[in-house]
Amino acid sequence: MFEQSGCERDQPHLCLTDFVAPLDGGKPKDYIGMFACTAGLGAEALCAKFEAESDDYNSIMVKALADRCAEALAECLHRRIRVELWGYSKEETLSHDDILSIKYRGIRPAPGYPTQPYLKRILWRLLGECKEAQIGLTDSLAMTPAASVSALCFSHSNSQYFAVGKINKDQVEDYSSRKNQSIEETERWLAPILGYEND
Repeated sequence: MFEQSGCERDQPHLCLTDFVAPLDGGKPKDYIGMFACTAGLGAEALCAKFEAESDDYNSIMVKALADRCAEALAECLHRRIRVELWGYSKEETLSHDDILSIKYRGIRPAPGYPTQPYLKRILWRLLGECKEAQIGLTDSLAMTPAASVSALCFSHSNSQYFAVGKINKDQVEDYSSRKNQSIEETERWLAPILGYEND
C-alpha cells in the first residue's frame, strides 16, 4: 500500500516495495528478512499474581519492563541481522544514540503500524506461526504474549519509515478486489487508516 498523503509535489508516495531490488534476469537479487521475538513469557501470570494481591504498581511495572525488553530484544536482533546473519552492514559501528536515531542502514517495520498496517497474517504464516517461541495471534491479530515484536527487515540503503495515511473508499474497493476479500473484511482490518466513516 502506498503512502497516501503528506508528500510535497516533488516527493514520491512511498511503498515498501520501493525498497526491494527488482529481479535480475528473472532471479531475485534482494531479500526481505523477518522475525518475531518476545520478552513476555510468564509476564501475564506474574501480573495476575500481583493483581490478586492488589499490587497494581508491580503489575504495571512488569508489563512496562516486558514491553521495553521486547523492544530491546527486537533492536538487538535487527542489529545482528544487519551485521552478522544477513550481513549487509558488516562494518556498522554505531553508538547507542545513533541506533535510537535510526542511523543504521535498512528498516524493520512492524505489522499493524503506519508503514505496514495490514501484513501480520502473511508474516505469521511465513514465520511458521512462531509456535517454538510460544508467540501467538489473537482473533484480532494482537500478538500474545503482549510483550512481543514482529517485523519485516529491508536492507535498501534509502529505505525509510513512512505512514500510509488515510485511504478512501475507492482504494478499499480496489484493494479488496486485488486481495479477493470482501470490502467489509478489508474495512475491518484497515479501520485505523480509513479516511471515511464506516457504517
